[in-house]
Amino acid sequence: MDDWIDYYDSTHTIYASKLHRDLHFELIARDIIGYIGSPDAVVLDYACGEALSAAKVADACGMLYLAEPAPGVRGRLIARFAPNTKIRVRSLEDLRKMAEHSIDLVVMNSVTQYMTAEELDSAFATIRRLLKPGGRLVVGDVLRPEVGMAKDVIALLRFAASHGFLRDALIGLVSTALSDYRQLRSRVGLQRYGEAEMIKKLAASGFSASRVAVNIGHNPWRMTFVGRPALTV
Repeated sequence: MDDWIDYYDSTHTIYASKLHRDLHFELIARDIIGYIGSPDAVVLDYACGEALSAAKVADACGMLYLAEPAPGVRGRLIARFAPNTKIRVRSLEDLRKMAEHSIDLVVMNSVTQYMTAEELDSAFATIRRLLKPGGRLVVGDVLRPEVGMAKDVIALLRFAASHGFLRDALIGLVSTALSDYRQLRSRVGLQRYGEAEMIKKLAASGFSASRVAVNIGHNPWRMTFVGRPALTV
């Protein structure tokens, strides 16, 4: 994951335009809000990225923790949300020090592809410790083995066409093909999981999980899973 952390901590061009970036985070925030069960809920966004619309999520819950591994991104989050008393920024290491059973909802969106299988197991173990017995883990935007990059391109172009940045998206696709992202993706690769494989992986970490019908974000060919701490005998 370190290579990807360094990439996202750099000045990258993953978004086609400012409009694309803003819409991306607004859509994710909307989808996260849909999983918040109570206005008093304590929510953790695991490896949240820039989280530009986090204030909207915070408005819908009692407390929002933004956990981010990239130090530069984390610094921007701290500066951006310092006035908001309902948002707290943490490193992934900080999560290990938080009280167990203190979180109602954990969202890990578009993260699994950047982690090794072992790193993901470790993250699930940390999350399992933090979740309340009735809490939920939402793992979104999981890449499937049988779905290639062409579907990602189609999903982006559909999203762009419906929101008025198609020209920027087309230019952005050319830029991405020549970018450090494409080179890093080719060199390091992305982790992909089948539906049964992810459910089994979550079960091994103590979650009873299932896939939900609609993925978080704009890409319908990726998967979202909801897990609850499994009952122990």
